[in-house]
Amino acid sequence: MNPVTPRLGEIWVYLSASPLLGLTLTLLAYQAAFWLHKRCNGHPAANPVLLSVLALVAILWATGTPYATYFEGAQFVHFLLGPATVALAIPLYAQLARLRRLALPLLLTLVAGSVTAAVSAVAVAAALGGSRVTQLSLAPKSVTTPIAMGIAERIGGLPSLTAVLVIMTGILGAIGARYVYRLLAIKDEAVRGFALGIASHGIGTARAFQESEQAGAFAALAMGLNGLATALLLPLLVSLMTG
Repeated sequence: MNPVTPRLGEIWVYLSASPLLGLTLTLLAYQAAFWLHKRCNGHPAANPVLLSVLALVAILWATGTPYATYFEGAQFVHFLLGPATVALAIPLYAQLARLRRLALPLLLTLVAGSVTAAVSAVAVAAALGGSRVTQLSLAPKSVTTPIAMGIAERIGGLPSLTAVLVIMTGILGAIGARYVYRLLAIKDEAVRGFALGIASHGIGTARAFQESEQAGAFAALAMGLNGLATALLLPLLVSLMTG
């Protein structure tokens, strides 16, 4: 038996007890994924969030590390989501003049997009025979994760299932957005960004910033407003459907 193998095992057991392991793994996985994304010339299929998630899942599964242990360190990254979201107001402020001109169209788009995202998800799940809990867990899939989980818990869904569905929605939106834009001949960066922010929340917003600052600013606005609109409208829609 190779004496190196048990030593590596002992080292891993020692490191896995440190909360910094989750943070280090997260940063290294994303850095490697971002490098691969650049090597692929920014192709949406090489989404850094998708690649880093797959890498982390593989590492945790191969080492038998519980998610709770990993999250003890990764929660530092989770904490930074708040300041990062607030910082999105800076590029948005630069678009203030255009925001004022587009206030009414954006408001109508927000309501239509928010309702369509929730109703279509529930309708598809129902058509495929999904349970009531699954349908309610799917409803807030286009909202950023913390808000979506809170909404799911309030309306009777499973927050943990909602979190997975939110991430999948964001990744699919970030990958497929450019093809939808091309198919529909949508070229306006503000329109592209706002649509992506409504449909694919934070991951879509990150993708929009890769296109341009203007697209990213409007995506950030859509992400925040859609979270608010869904939190207000979805419980009302659910009560009407069940009533």
